[in-house]
Amino acid sequence: MQFNVKSEGEFKFIDEGQGEVMLLLHGLFGALSNWAGVVNHFSRTHRIIIPMLPIYSLPLREAGVEGLVKFTERFVAFKNLDKLTILGNSLGGHIGLIYTLRNQNKVKRLVLTGSSGLFEDSMGGSYPKRGNYEYVQERVAYTFYDPRVATKELVDEVFEVTNSISKCLCIVAVAKSAQRHNMAKDLEYIKVPTLLVWGLNDTITPPLVAHEFDNLLPDTELRFIDKCGHAPMMEHPDIFNQYTAKFLEKNKI
Repeated sequence: MQFNVKSEGEFKFIDEGQGEVMLLLHGLFGALSNWAGVVNHFSRTHRIIIPMLPIYSLPLREAGVEGLVKFTERFVAFKNLDKLTILGNSLGGHIGLIYTLRNQNKVKRLVLTGSSGLFEDSMGGSYPKRGNYEYVQERVAYTFYDPRVATKELVDEVFEVTNSISKCLCIVAVAKSAQRHNMAKDLEYIKVPTLLVWGLNDTITPPLVAHEFDNLLPDTELRFIDKCGHAPMMEHPDIFNQYTAKFLEKNKI
């Protein structure tokens, strides 16, 4: 589907549908298109908002989870959002967790999928090999159980990012920041109902990570998807949406 990207102040974002707000947060190499299946399904009943996280454009001294959480706080305040259901994939889940920890009065539900915050086999450690298209293609395919999900369009997006020295520096800084910021001791304080949707074949945040989140967060529901990697909402959008819809219905605001 074609997205209408809006621009207001320092923010660029998607804002589709009406109703309860679902705030979607993408990952390190994520894009707005990663959430196409979710937007298409839930914009009929909810207001779907996806801010473009400034992962590649933050000043280097601010390039990290802290800078991205502060950006998210500014965005939520700017748009005057409340009673949020936050969905976060990978780094986006990590940002969602920290935001919720600090702003539990604004968050009613969390949906985490392949979230960092405890452990991840991050691409950031070995990234980027500038100008090596085959390497980028291999690493993008590594994200999914079915490498065919790593379309040429998706690989081209990541390749373009990794060809920029300034963007590469931000990627490495953010990835290292996420690895350092372990939330194991903080999770018990997040009281909102949380759905964990994980790929059984996730090689970046393996199923063991999902079980650890399930143990440490007070109010969780854990669902696995077979033949699925690090981005269930992309690889199996129908199943992901089904689990999310049931969770929303069960935990009505």
